[in-house]
Amino acid sequence: MLERLFKLQSRGTDAKTEIVGGLSTFTAMAYIVFVQPAVLSAAGMDAGAVMVATCLSSAAATLIMGFAANYPIALAPGMGSNFFFAYTVVLSLGYSWQEALGALFFSGLVFLALSLAGLRERVFEAVPETLRNAIAAGIGMLISLVGLQWSGLIVDHPSTLVTLGSLSSPPVIVSLAGIACGAALLALKKRAAMLWATAVSLAVALGLGLAEFEGVAGPAPSLAPTFLQLDVLGALSKGMLPIVFVFLFLDLFDTAGTLIGVSRQAGLLDRKGRLPQARQAMLADASGTLIGALTGTSTVTSYIESSSGISAGARTGLANLTTAALFLLSILFTPLVRMIGGGVPQEQGPTLYPVIAPALILVGSLMMRNAARISWDDTSEAIPAFLTILLMPLSFSITEGLSVGFISFVALKTVCGRWGELPPLTIVLGCLFVARYFFLSG
Repeated sequence: MLERLFKLQSRGTDAKTEIVGGLSTFTAMAYIVFVQPAVLSAAGMDAGAVMVATCLSSAAATLIMGFAANYPIALAPGMGSNFFFAYTVVLSLGYSWQEALGALFFSGLVFLALSLAGLRERVFEAVPETLRNAIAAGIGMLISLVGLQWSGLIVDHPSTLVTLGSLSSPPVIVSLAGIACGAALLALKKRAAMLWATAVSLAVALGLGLAEFEGVAGPAPSLAPTFLQLDVLGALSKGMLPIVFVFLFLDLFDTAGTLIGVSRQAGLLDRKGRLPQARQAMLADASGTLIGALTGTSTVTSYIESSSGISAGARTGLANLTTAALFLLSILFTPLVRMIGGGVPQEQGPTLYPVIAPALILVGSLMMRNAARISWDDTSEAIPAFLTILLMPLSFSITEGLSVGFISFVALKTVCGRWGELPPLTIVLGCLFVARYFFLSG
């Protein structure tokens, strides 16, 4: 039955190798189980329900990918999209998290329609490669900034906006221990670096009295606070179409980039460099986002951490069965998740999350690799990329960085007489972003 479903022999693998690969993938991406509740709870969502929704949607999407596309690529809520959801859409723009889920659900429907119609490649290609890489790097900078804030390493300052925090404070010591551990393991190319960084931070936090041991396993939290709480009509009636657009493009970037990179590593591309089951893989991503919106979590997308399982030998969707099972099992470890994601209140300043902070900082550093693919020698591309990367963390908004990036890219290409390098949809998007600022200022 396994051979018929997953074609193990033709991929040069066996059941044992696939199980080990699925375990490796899960350990590399398990940090999202701890991080996601902390991020979305900042938007007012119930942390326990978010944790359950994260595990359920990740397991469902991972299974769909395994059975429909037969690829060892796991899915979970994407880093970057979750911060856009919580910090930009809810905290900055003032929409409710129910309306944000509604906009997310609508973006999932559009993604599904694009995948079924075979138009996803055209939409993806409408965004210049320079901006794609700059957006990924800028999101990495934003995620790292949040991690530095949550650790206490960076604090606010009345004169300089930000400054270095006290290196001797207990929360900073906790985070520094995790950062050192994770950085060393990443440099040594060890798997599960993020998980070990979190474990070391938790151990130090327990030793310093910043965390209280509550047990490891326990009853699963209720999903009711977030289940089917999305407000699609409210999202559409309040002019959230630009938000839908950003959700869609972030999902599209994450999915396409991850599928290409991971599939190349696994040897799944055909002779022309194409992914044979690309449509099924995209459908798994779109389905994951829809399930996430229904259950109560942000955009579910393919994870680059799947490369850990591929390095361990995974080549088929059978590995995904192991990964999905471990996501479901994680629901029973609520006390552990609560310990890791627990905040440390401060007398002055925001609550800190020093156990989770190292994972955010390290994930951000990995996302900065995309900056190496930018054509820095071409000023008409370097300046838009620089502005995109710079403005995302400084404005604390993915939308602002993306908007300025598109506007400056179209403007500079036009000034240089290189109009022919601009896809029509890129020009349209640049004009729409200009109109957005015009109406905002009016």
